[in-house]
Amino acid sequence: MDIRICIDVNDMERAVAFYTEGLGLRCGRRFQGGFVELLGAGSPIDLLLQTEGSNPVAGSTATRSFQRHWTPVHLDFVVDDIDAAVARLLQHGAVLEQPVTDRVWGRIAGLADPFGHGIDLLQFTGRGYDEIPTDQEQLPA
Repeated sequence: MDIRICIDVNDMERAVAFYTEGLGLRCGRRFQGGFVELLGAGSPIDLLLQTEGSNPVAGSTATRSFQRHWTPVHLDFVVDDIDAAVARLLQHGAVLEQPVTDRVWGRIAGLADPFGHGIDLLQFTGRGYDEIPTDQEQLPA
């Protein structure tokens, strides 16, 4: 099964610059109606041009907001140099919400993109997530 990641934005050119210049993704296809495909991640990312205050689905009482918002889904981007990536994203309008922090598996930083979506940057070191014991490793044999 394939997965495509869709991100609503209200300024397409700013979004393209943020994700290409800030994270090193590249533009794929540009579709009519404000839809740009980004390539270079594990799954394609589709930027969807939407209007502030519009409804996400017909009949919904919810409205789109491009201020910082919380959703239980966020994107993690694995980078080689987290300090350089944070600096680039800040230049393109990101907000640093969690400074770079060291963990047993590497380093993490939490940001919001210019459209209010939460993103994390991860830089793996050593064995990455394999440095974290799993439940199986803690169970008796």
